[in-house]
Order: sequence, then structure tokens, then C-alpha cells
Amino acid sequence: MANVEHGGTAGNAFGAGAAESARARLRAIRIGLWLIAAVLAIRQVAVVLSTPKGERLTDLETWVGPNGVLHVKGSLYDSTQFTGTPFGGFVLKPLTRAAEQALGWGWTFGSLSLVVVLGLVVARALPQPVSRRTALLAAPVAISLLMLSLPVRNALYLGQTSIIPVLLVLLGCFAVRGERASGLLIGLAAALQPTMLVFAPLLWFTGRRRAVESTAITFAGLGALAWAVMPHDSTTYWVHHLAGVGLGGDADDLSNQSLHGALLRLGLNGPLEITLFLLLGAAVAALGLRRAIRYARDGQLLLAVAITGCVAVVVSPTSWQHQLLWVLLALVGRVGKKTSDRPMWPVAVILVMTLPAKMMLPNTAAFFPLRDNVVLLAALAAATVVPFLSRTSEYYRAPVPTDYAHSVPTRWRRVPLLPFLGRVFTRPNLLLELLLIRVGYSAYQQVRLAATGGTNAGGRTTAEHHGEQILSIERFLHIDIEHWVNHAVFKVEWLRDFFAFYYESFHFVVPLTVLAVLYARRPGDYRWARSALGFATLMALLGFWLFPLAPPRLMPGLGVIDTVHGAQDFSKPDYGTLTALTNQYAAMPSLHFGWSLWCGVVIAVLAPKWWMKALGLLHPLLTVSAIVATGNHWVLDAVGGAAVVGAGFGLTHLLQGPRPRPLMKPVEVSRKDPVPATGRTPS
Repeated sequence: MANVEHGGTAGNAFGAGAAESARARLRAIRIGLWLIAAVLAIRQVAVVLSTPKGERLTDLETWVGPNGVLHVKGSLYDSTQFTGTPFGGFVLKPLTRAAEQALGWGWTFGSLSLVVVLGLVVARALPQPVSRRTALLAAPVAISLLMLSLPVRNALYLGQTSIIPVLLVLLGCFAVRGERASGLLIGLAAALQPTMLVFAPLLWFTGRRRAVESTAITFAGLGALAWAVMPHDSTTYWVHHLAGVGLGGDADDLSNQSLHGALLRLGLNGPLEITLFLLLGAAVAALGLRRAIRYARDGQLLLAVAITGCVAVVVSPTSWQHQLLWVLLALVGRVGKKTSDRPMWPVAVILVMTLPAKMMLPNTAAFFPLRDNVVLLAALAAATVVPFLSRTSEYYRAPVPTDYAHSVPTRWRRVPLLPFLGRVFTRPNLLLELLLIRVGYSAYQQVRLAATGGTNAGGRTTAEHHGEQILSIERFLHIDIEHWVNHAVFKVEWLRDFFAFYYESFHFVVPLTVLAVLYARRPGDYRWARSALGFATLMALLGFWLFPLAPPRLMPGLGVIDTVHGAQDFSKPDYGTLTALTNQYAAMPSLHFGWSLWCGVVIAVLAPKWWMKALGLLHPLLTVSAIVATGNHWVLDAVGGAAVVGAGFGLTHLLQGPRPRPLMKPVEVSRKDPVPATGRTPS
């Protein structure tokens, strides 16, 4: 106690050792994150430079290549291939004298350098107070997210300039000193991309009026310079095309994620579409800028700038995919009073900005309006809807904590390895769970489709060869019962129809039902079961990738009857490789049986009554019978499915610890009118 209270030598040594250990861990994490950022940067360079000539940096080639529009003596906009401002063409024209190969390398590495600077500026601009750990880790995380984002990847691949206006605005808001210098940079950004003028109201209503004046003077001066040098092009751009409207690709193309593009895709056109676009755009601008000004006054200037950028995305007539970087920056806003709700917004933004829209929503007609405008919807949400917390909110720094289960003694010292992952009682955010399930299933589909070995013919040959290996092993073990079971079931019509129905109907219905019931009734157990299912599915995907396998029904000469899909024509070289839904050569391990076994185990462990447990265990028994009887799996496929499910539960236990058990609340016994020891009530 003396050492603790008065700073004795032993106490100082202990404190110094703990602090040094914490610094060492933080240093290791920083090094790891910077390595990830470096790997992602190298990967982006490799992707660009490994692309055949003529397919990479296509926009840059269109502008400054030997036959590019900047070489043409006529108007820049004769072919509508150049969509930049006349000032942008004036700035890019000297690049036509550069050697083509040197220009490509210089443009790629220069763009990467701009992304790094952008990440550093964003990390520096995080709203205060920011812990030292957050400040040190923010830069590599920001750079990594930027490298992964679709806008940056498209800008690097196409050779676009869209990173420059975003960086100029951020430098003007956060890096330079003096309002005039700030306005100069933002005016330069507006000269390259006129929608950047939407930042002027943000500057004006937050008291930076000299910056607005400087922005206006710079924009007007650079525009006048371009008009003096290229009067015909300036007239074409500003007068005939109303600041570039109609240049480039079709406005209703999916890559145009503006409100104008969405209205055109919905079938509106003509005066009605223009009027509706102007009205909705004005409403979004008014509401979005009002919110941005409020957050800027609250001290969250980076969030305010991101919201304003999202307004620019929505109200611009054309917001091509490489211009949508502002949406990614909107993840800095804090949303949700509960800790479990905090990841919802940033995860949704990261997924929207890094994954193709087809992975976000099912490929069905009912979801096309959402899927085709998913980035626009994210920008609209950030600008007008998402309830970002103010720094004065009691939940800004201290959200409602997550209810964790008490730690329990375990047999192994290192269990759990990652205690922050699990043993939580509170219900997770439903939208986040649905979003992750959808993205996970999309990845599952993509890996299954990639299991053919790259070509249809090659995939079939490899899968059939693996099928022969599996059949040889089963014959050695005397478990090659697929042909016998298949023909025995086929002879009994009602049994054949029953197993075909069971195979097609219960694969998704039962697991989703179990997850839904657990989410509603047993959230702690839901997290445990969901993690086990996720780990099992990930390991199964690895099996699909490494070991493409033809099921018995797709093995020529085996004589197994396909009772679900109908007659087969093995003479077709690519038969069975793909169907409308998935790859049929992803058979090992069997997730049909694996998911059913997962359902059986979860129900058997958690169901309160014996007959419920029995029904749960009956499901995997019927499933394994169905997959063998219909010719869709080998017996060893079911063994593989059981193995990955067991590994999924084991990995969940290793990383998160034992399944959390809710604590029983003590029963309060009233002390009024105590019952005598005899058990009789007093008279």
C-alpha cells in the first residue's frame, strides 16, 4: 500500500512495465496495419500494371494518348469523351508531350501518393477528443479503406482525376492556415469539378466568409483563364452542356449514382424528370447543408465535410463511380446509443463502397431499384437521414454497454483466444446481421462458382477425377452405397418425391428459422450458434475451392439417376458445371448435411423438451438420406460436412469461450408473515 499510495520503487517499476508492454502492443498493431496498407497499395499497382495495354488507364489514354481528345485541334467536346471542365483540359494538355509509358507509371504512382495523403489528412481531421491509440491507428486504417474502395480502385484503373478535387477540399478545410489559402484550394477543386461549389454555403454559415470570397475569386479567375485560352470549348461546356450535362456515357447508366441517373432509370424523362430532379435536389441540398452546418458547429468538421460531399453526389447531374469517395468519408459519424448498434453504419458504408452492388442485395427483379442505386441511397442517407450523434450527447463517448457473460473457468489456459468476440447476452443489430448474412452468402456463391478450375471442360475433368478417388476410398471402406440407395428409392414413387422435395425445400428454411428463433428468444445463444455456422461455412468454402468434386449423379458410367434435376446428357462438355443457381461441382464437404447437422446440434442443446430435441436430430438424418438417395452427394461428403461443423463449434469455443449461460436472478422471499417451520399458516 505504501508503494501504491506514495510512489515507491516497486510500484513504479510495475507501472512502468505495464505501460511499456502496452506501448509495445500498440507499436506492433501499428506496424501490422501499415504493412496491410502497403500490401494493398502494392496490389493496386500490380493490378493496374499487369492489365494488358489498351485495357488499363483507358480514360487517361482517351484524353492524352496519341489519338486522345487533347491532341485534337478542334473542340474537346466534339466526341463527348472528355467530361472535365475546360480548365481541366487546359491543365492536362501539357501531359500530351510526355512519353506514354512514363506517363502511365507516373500517373499510377502519383495517384497512389494522393490516396496516402488523403488518408493522412482524414486521420488528422478526426473530431476531438481522440485517444492517442485512435490517432496512431487511424492513418493506416484510413489508407487501407481508401485502397479497397471502389472509387479509388476505379480511379487507379481508369486513370481518372477524381481523387484530386476531394483532396483539395480536405486540404483546404484541415491542412492549410488562413481562410484565403483554404478558399484558394476549394476554388481550384471547383474549377476541376464544379459541384465542389456546394462547399461554399458550409464555409459561409460556419463563419469562414473570407474563404468563400477566395473560393469564388479563384473559381471565376480560373474559369476566365480557360475561357480566354479556349473560348469555343468553354462555351460548349458551360452554355450548351450546362456545366457538363450530357457529356460522357448515358446518364441512365448504372455507374451514374446521382439522383438524376436514378430518376432516368426509373423510367422518368423529359420536363417531368427535370422538374422532379430540381425539386428533390433542392430539398436534399437544403436539408443536407443544414445538417452539415450543425455538425460543423458541433466540432465534427470532417463529418460535416463528408455530408456536404454526399449532397454533391446526389445533386450533381452525373456522379460517376470514381467520384463517389465522399460517401466513404461519412463513416466517421457516430450512430446509435448502444454499443451493439455502433458498427451498423460504418460496416454498411464500407460494404457499399468496397463490394459490387450484386453482392449487397439478391439478384431478383424486386430488388433491382435498390441494388442499382445502392451508393446513391447511402449518400442520401448520410446527407438527410442518418441520426449522427452530437458530441454533447451522453452516448457520444459512452454508449450503452454490451451485456457480457461472466468469465468461467475452462480446461485450457488460452481459451478464449479472442474474448472480445463473444459471450454476449445482448441482441445484435438486426440490419447488420442481415447485411453480413447477405454478403457472406454472396461470397459463398462466388467461391462455389469458382470451384470449376477456371474452365468448364477443365473443371469437369478435375471434378470427375476427384469423384473417382472418392468412390475408390468408399469401396475400400465398404460404404459405397450411393448406387443401391438411389435405385431403391427411385422404384418407390412417393419416397422418391419425398426425398426430392426434402432436398430442395429444407436446406435454407430450417437454418434460417433456427437463427430467427434464437435471435428473438435467445440472443446470447444466437451469437454462439451463428459464429459456429459461419466458421463451418468458411471452412467448407475452402474445401470447394481446393477440391472440386463431381457428385454421383454427374459421374459418367456410374448409373446414378438424378431424381431432382431430371435426365442428363453427359455428351455435353460443360454439362453440370453450372446451373442457374450455383456450381454443381462444389460437393465436398456437403453443406446440405453440414447445415442440417448444425441445426440438429443447436436444437438438441437448446430445446427445452425431449420431443423437440428428437425432431431436431431427425432433420440431419433425413437430410443425409435425401442427399444420397437423390444422387447429389457421396457418403464421404456427409462426413466432410460433419467435420466442418464440428470444427466450427470447436473454433467458436476456442476463440470466444464456452457458450454463455444466462445468470439466474435470486428469488426474493418476502419477510412479511413468515411461514412457521411446521408449514402451517398462522391463524
